Amino acid sequence: MGSLELFSKKVKPLLTNSTTAGSAEGAAGIRKIVYYQEEILLENGTQPPVPALRATAAAVIPNPWIGTAPDKDLAEESRTVAPPIAQILTDRLIEGLGGADRIEAFGKAAIVGTAGEIEHAGALIHTPYFGNLVREFLEGSSIICFADDRAEAGQPLVVPMWHKTEAATRSHYQTITARISDGPRPDEIVVVAAASTGPRPHARIGDRTTDPAVTSRILEGASA
Repeated sequence: MGSLELFSKKVKPLLTNSTTAGSAEGAAGIRKIVYYQEEILLENGTQPPVPALRATAAAVIPNPWIGTAPDKDLAEESRTVAPPIAQILTDRLIEGLGGADRIEAFGKAAIVGTAGEIEHAGALIHTPYFGNLVREFLEGSSIICFADDRAEAGQPLVVPMWHKTEAATRSHYQTITARISDGPRPDEIVVVAAASTGPRPHARIGDRTTDPAVTSRILEGASA
């Protein structure tokens, strides 16, 4: 059994709007949830000035559009499937990272199985039924950066994150890798929410508010 699956079993069921998390997950058709968390203790041999926790919460669900035509409208299923998944995954992140107020950066991702379309992944994470709720539950205001892919079971996906209220804050540009050993199966989708409690270790490259004005004129006089 992989480390992600082992870690996921430490997460206690949560109560959500007077409904047990188990019943909510069953209603959403979730086969499996994997919670993964890491803590950066040293970077280049030195403890970061701002220690940070990073985490992903991923749900494996049946692809509701398997066997449908490429011109099938995806809105109805997005509207019913995505909201409970957004709530369940952010509940896990909030519990694991110590509260929404501790979370500083977020991201989202989806991996569709090989029998599905890449648009099926997008239909779950690129609509307000998922993104708006993730932003609300994690107390953010920024657009959420993302990754999506079609892959066989067990393939990793690098999930980008940035600051949840100040997207131009370059110190919080970071990534975390999500992977589920047995998902997605060809007829499944893995949906991921990611979060971090701080910036990259030893972040020191400024941000857009402090950058000089740089244009292509910087290349003038450069050797060929």
